[in-house]
Amino acid sequence: MMEKTLNVQGMSCGHCKMAVEGALKNLDGVSAAEVDLEAGKVDVTYDDAKVSFEAMKEAVEEQGYDVEA
Repeated sequence: MMEKTLNVQGMSCGHCKMAVEGALKNLDGVSAAEVDLEAGKVDVTYDDAKVSFEAMKEAVEEQGYDVEA
């Protein structure tokens, strides 16, 4: 398992946290996603053989948030 921290812009509330965590956890290969609203970061634990950074970025962006590389 790998861990990566995504910098996500635009998250400000509990709904944002649930939307981003839910979108990431729905991806095959993501075992955990934890949002830190104050820092604007998401810690993701995933299997890099099953899911790519691009797929995670796209899932977050589909929820309406920007991911900085």
